[in-house]
Amino acid sequence: MKASIEKTLKTVLPIGLGVFLIWYSYYSTSKEDRQQILHYIKNADLFWVGISVFLGILTHISRAIRWNYLLEPLGYRPKLFNNILIILTAYFTNLGIPRSGEILRATALASYEGVPFQKGFGTIVTERVIDLIMLLLVIVIALIMQTDIIWGFLQEKGFSLALLSVVLTSGILGLILLLYFVKKSKIGLAVKLKHFLKGMLDGILSIFKMRYKWRFIFHTIFIWAAYIAMFWVIKYTVVDTTDLGLSQLIVAFVAGAFAMSATNGGIGIYPIAVSGALAIFGINKISADAFGWIMWISQTLMVVVFGAISFLILPLWNRNK
Repeated sequence: MKASIEKTLKTVLPIGLGVFLIWYSYYSTSKEDRQQILHYIKNADLFWVGISVFLGILTHISRAIRWNYLLEPLGYRPKLFNNILIILTAYFTNLGIPRSGEILRATALASYEGVPFQKGFGTIVTERVIDLIMLLLVIVIALIMQTDIIWGFLQEKGFSLALLSVVLTSGILGLILLLYFVKKSKIGLAVKLKHFLKGMLDGILSIFKMRYKWRFIFHTIFIWAAYIAMFWVIKYTVVDTTDLGLSQLIVAFVAGAFAMSATNGGIGIYPIAVSGALAIFGINKISADAFGWIMWISQTLMVVVFGAISFLILPLWNRNK
C-alpha cells in the first residue's frame, strides 16, 4: 500500500507542480504582458522553430545510433529504425509518467529485439551517466564563459566573496565526508548511493572497452552540441534576444536543463527557469518569457507528435515478432 502511494505521488506531484507553475506564470503577469507574450509566440519565425525541431529529431537519431555502440559488446545489434521508434516512444511516455521511458525502452528492446531486460536497462543507465557528465561539463563551460556576469548577479542578490568561499569550502568538505561515509556505511541509503557511484564509474570506463568508442564519443558530443544549437536558433524568434551570444545562451540552456528534471518534460517550470536566466543578461521579462515558451512548446510538440506516431508504428513494424 505504501509503495503504491509513493508511486502515485511520484507521478502526480511533478504534474501538479507543473500545472501550478503554469497558473502562477499566468496570474503573475498583467493582461497586457500576456497578450504581448502570446503575440511573440504566434509570430515566431517558423523557419527557426523548424530548424530547432529538426535538430531535436537529429539528436534522437544520433542517440539511437549511439545506443547500438553500447549494445554491440553485449552481442546485440538492434535495427536502427526500431531504436529510433523506441527512443521517441520513451520520451513521449516520460511526459506523462516520470522515468517510465527508461523502463519502456528496456522492455520494448527485449520484446522486439530479444535483448534481455537487465542488459538493455544497463545500457540505458550508462547513457544517463554519460549525459549527466556532459551536463556537468556544460555547466563548467557556462561558469567559465560568464564568470563576471554570474558573479555580478550573485553580488546583487547579496552574496559576498567571503560567503561564497565559505559555501564552496563547506561543500567540498561535505562531499569528502559524504564519500567517506558512503564507503564505510552499511545503511541502505548509503549502499544505494555507493552502487550509483560505482555505476557511474563503470559507465565511464565501459566507453574505453567499446569497439567503436570514438564513434560513441562523436555522437555524444554531437547530441549535446545539437541540444545547445536547437536552443540557440530560437533566439531569432524574439527580437530582443537576437543579439545574445552563445555563452549567454548556454547559461539559459543550463537553467532549462535543470528545469526539465523538476517536472514532466519541464512543464510550467522550463519557461520560468529560462526567463530567469535570460534576465541576468538584461533581457526584459516579456521577451524572456516568450523565448522560454517558444522553446518549450516547439520541443514538447515534437516529442508528442513523433512520440505518438512512434508508439503506433512500433508494434505494427514488429507485428511478426
